[in-house]
Formats: sequence, C-alpha cells, structure tokens
Amino acid sequence: MFVGHYGVSFAARKTAPSVPLWVLFVAVQLLDFVWAPLVLLGIEKVRIVPGITASNPLDLYYMPYTHGLVAALLWSTGAFVVYRLARPRDGRKSALVVAAAVFSHWVLDFVVHRPDLPLYDDTAKVGLGLWNSPALALGLEAALLFGGMWLYLQTGTARRMATAGFCVLMLAIQVYVFFGPPPVSDKAAALTAIAAYIVFAAVTRALERPWRIVTPA
Repeated sequence: MFVGHYGVSFAARKTAPSVPLWVLFVAVQLLDFVWAPLVLLGIEKVRIVPGITASNPLDLYYMPYTHGLVAALLWSTGAFVVYRLARPRDGRKSALVVAAAVFSHWVLDFVVHRPDLPLYDDTAKVGLGLWNSPALALGLEAALLFGGMWLYLQTGTARRMATAGFCVLMLAIQVYVFFGPPPVSDKAAALTAIAAYIVFAAVTRALERPWRIVTPA
C-alpha cells in the first residue's frame, strides 16, 4: 500500500479538524518513515526480487521493528503520547485519531502484502497478498485515496482543485510504482520512499496555508 494510506489522512482530517493534514500524512506513513532509515542502516532488510508479487518487487523479509503487529501498536501508542504533549489543547480525541492513523498503516499493509508482516518479533508472518492482483490493488489504492479526499473536501476549507490535482499526481506515481521498472537497490527503494513521504507532507502543509490577499500599495 502506498497512496491508499493517504486516504486515511484525508478522512481523519474531517474527523479531527484540529489536526493539521501534514501531521496525518506523516502519521499514516510513520512506520515507513522509520523503516527507510533502518534499511539504510542495515537494521531492517529488503531485497529487490522482480516477480515476487505481480505488482511489487520488494521482498520485505526482515522488518520486525516497524511492521510487526506489536511494533505497530507501540509506534501508535508513542504517536498518541507525543501528540498529546505537543498539542495538549487539541484534546484526547485528536491524539487518538493520530494514533489510529499510525496503526491504519499496518491494517492496510496486511491487505496487500504477501505474508511478510510479523505478528511479533520476526515470527508468525501474515498478509493477504492483494499485490498479486494488480488491478484490484490499484483499484483499492484509488478508492481509498479519492474516497478520503472526497470526505476532506466536505470540510469546506480545502483548496479543491489543487487538492484534486495533487491526488491525481499521487495516483500517477502509484501507477509508475506498480508498472514501472523496479528500484535498482534496497537503498534506492528506501531513499525514494522517504523522499516521497517528505514531499507529500510538505505539499499538504502548503495546501492548508491560508490564502494571502495582496492589495495594491
């Protein structure tokens, strides 16, 4: 799962209006935000194996610290605590929404991954394997992304055309990920992923900034 995670961000923004959208964009990808540096450091491991699934060449064979079920629950709890401390005025509900956004990553990955998500440590790995059905996987990504975007647009505060255009661009990137060439290495995959997550969060922060009206001097 890639851009589909962001559908949760958009939907969560409608549920918790006080939480900045860029925070939710980071939250839904927090597990991967941590995964990428751990891969670069050689702590978690991935191989590029074209054909291991029909739409994704990543053999994610060791990632207990980020994508294990117990690990995901711990990261979600940590996100709750950090958000409560950083923005106490937003209240408990907003912090719970951020925590749920973090945990949603594992839930959606469970649907698309092959059995490479450990329940604890590096054992009892699970995954429904929707990546082996590219059309269904891409359809799910699009449905989540645009369904969440539609809910977000109902808040009345969004820049509709810019937000819709951004989502179309994200989906185009997803199509390239599915059907384009595989990454040249595990390190390249990690660097590309974290760069995309940072850029996407930065764009959403810009989209939520108030309009500035410039008047003649």
